[in-house]
Amino acid sequence: MSGRIGRLIRIGQWLNGDGFADFEHAFVYVGDGELVEAEPGGARLGPLTAYRGQPIRWSTDRFPLTEEQRHAVVAAARGFIGVPYSAADYFALAAHRFHLPIGPLIKAYVADSRHMICSQLVDRCYQDAGVHLFGDGRWPGYVTPADLAALLSP
Repeated sequence: MSGRIGRLIRIGQWLNGDGFADFEHAFVYVGDGELVEAEPGGARLGPLTAYRGQPIRWSTDRFPLTEEQRHAVVAAARGFIGVPYSAADYFALAAHRFHLPIGPLIKAYVADSRHMICSQLVDRCYQDAGVHLFGDGRWPGYVTPADLAALLSP
């Protein structure tokens, strides 16, 4: 992700212990050249062509899905269109990383408010479809774009 938002996410991931990862964004491909992505204005449906020429790591390379699972991931993603994006998600990540005592309160707020950052949306769509991308049982709110990129690395 370019621009100021991309730089802020990169710094946030560094503070979270991910280093300066090359991936600052994540989305769910829903077919027909469209994707669902969480953005500062809320989750939206957009064109895949917006990322032409950008490095993309596809989950299907690492997590082959059944047709039923694929439909469930897409349905979940479409169901999150319009869900707000919030800085509270980044505070939850930071509180978790630094073991701050307010972490559980922020986690509860984020879970109740349905706010999602891009990587949280991706992980949640897969979980809603019964596919757990991470074997450590982490909450989707603790997933960063760098976590997804590392998981999908060849």
